[in-house]
Amino acid sequence: MDSMRGQGGIQMLLSAEQEAQQIVTAAKNLKTTRLRQAKEEAEIEVANYRSHLEAEYQKSISESSGSSDSTVKRLDKETEEKIQSLKGTASKVSPEIVKMLIKHITTVRT
Repeated sequence: MDSMRGQGGIQMLLSAEQEAQQIVTAAKNLKTTRLRQAKEEAEIEVANYRSHLEAEYQKSISESSGSSDSTVKRLDKETEEKIQSLKGTASKVSPEIVKMLIKHITTVRT
C-alpha cells in the first residue's frame, strides 16, 4: 500500500512539475512578446521624435535663410547708397583736386 501511495505521490510531483514547466514557458513567451512590443513602441517613439526634430531643424533653416536673404538685400541697398554718396562727394571735389594737381605740376621750383 505504501508503494501505491508512493507512486501516487510521484505522479503528483511529476504532474506538478509539468504544470510548473508550462507556467514558466508561458511566462517566458509573455515576456518575449512584451519585449518585442516594447521595442516596437520605442522605435515608433524614436521615429516620431526624430521627425519632430527634423521639422524644427527645417523650420529654423528656413527662418534663418529668410532673414539672411533680407539681410543681404538690406546690406546691398546700404552699400549702393554709400557708393552713390561717395561718387557725389568725389564729383563735387574733383574740380578742386584737378586744379591743385595742375598747379603743382606746372609750378617749377627754382
